[in-house]
Amino acid sequence: MHEQTPAAPEETAADQSVDGSAAPPTLFDWEFATDPYPAYAWLREHAPVHRTTLPSGVEAWLVTRYADARQALADQRLSKNPANHEGSAHAKGRTGIPGERKAELMTHLLNIDPPDHTRLRRLVSKAFTPRRVAEFTPRVQELTDHLIDGFCEKGEADLIHEFAFPLPIYAICEMLGVPREDQDDFRDWAGMMIRHGGGPRGGVARSVKQMRTYLGELIHRKRDDLGDDLISDLIRASDHGDHLTEAEATAMAFILLFAGFETTVNLIGNGVHSLFMNPEQRERLQLSLAAGESGLLATGVEELLRYDGPVELATWRFATESFTFGGRDIAAGDPVLVVLAAADRDPERFADPDTLDLSRTDNQHLGYGHGIHYCLGAPLARLEGQTALATLLTRLPDLELAVPPEELRWRGGLIMRGLRTLPVRFAPQNR
Repeated sequence: MHEQTPAAPEETAADQSVDGSAAPPTLFDWEFATDPYPAYAWLREHAPVHRTTLPSGVEAWLVTRYADARQALADQRLSKNPANHEGSAHAKGRTGIPGERKAELMTHLLNIDPPDHTRLRRLVSKAFTPRRVAEFTPRVQELTDHLIDGFCEKGEADLIHEFAFPLPIYAICEMLGVPREDQDDFRDWAGMMIRHGGGPRGGVARSVKQMRTYLGELIHRKRDDLGDDLISDLIRASDHGDHLTEAEATAMAFILLFAGFETTVNLIGNGVHSLFMNPEQRERLQLSLAAGESGLLATGVEELLRYDGPVELATWRFATESFTFGGRDIAAGDPVLVVLAAADRDPERFADPDTLDLSRTDNQHLGYGHGIHYCLGAPLARLEGQTALATLLTRLPDLELAVPPEELRWRGGLIMRGLRTLPVRFAPQNR
């Protein structure tokens, strides 16, 4: 979920480091977006809990060390409810998903705390079971092959827009129960979010409103024609006395779609990019796949999530009281952002953290969060990531980057990390 556009360097001046050393590196400009890891390494060492001004003008704390990150992700003093921020001196509406308030979509898992979070997550978990994900495996493979069929004869493609983007959109639409004739509309709305997520918030807000209107109408229609899909399961939960309102069901369907597609787009895009930049690891994986082994693929996807994962910063948290954390005084109402990308490169937790090692087994990365807000869709994202990478490397074994690496551009934003495009070439293949 993109939040803000990176500002020019002079707009993001940060405070002095906590240990009194020189001022920290510039954050959130375009150079930082290309490779944020050196700046995060500086913060981990000199200012692990760091107050800065975000491109939106909101002041927030960045948590960068692994141990602090795990603690913060599970800290009950840090609320997901934006009301704990908006009652402070900060401006209202500059955090979260653009347009979600006007679209009446605030009652989803990323914005609420226990006991409401406990109740809603339990209901959604009933619909989003491991069994359902496992049963969906053949369809993910079918979608993957279909998308590759669409460009394999050309010998070139943009892997973001022709592959990594449509795969999770169509997958989550089918799991939710969106009719196939309507799925291209969702692809258009999601595309608007990808294109404008780091820029003017109006484009995202319009797409959010369109999604909300459609999902509300779809839920209303499905009440008379329940099927074997996630939305039908949410309706059943509501109808069996578990107090899931229609507004809550709509918000939950929306966040499953919204949070579910972009993470997987970036998992696939960032993963392929990391393999291009580490050819020896890519060769190891291809040899393993050719031998019919799956172990390296499984550990490899986890390593790609750690090394350059799709979620750069965990979604917003707000202090419910004043307290000291990591030697810094957090005031009630202060936004706190856990930098997953920094924590997952912490040398205090991971050996050789800046090295990609697909066989890494001691790998409790935070790519999908930690604690009660751990990503509900992680099993589906892992399935899509493993299927996409294995199929690409098997069907297009000579796949290579079609432009110099320095020409690639990363999308601006705060929460997510992903490429704008990923041009590739390969020997043309028959379908």
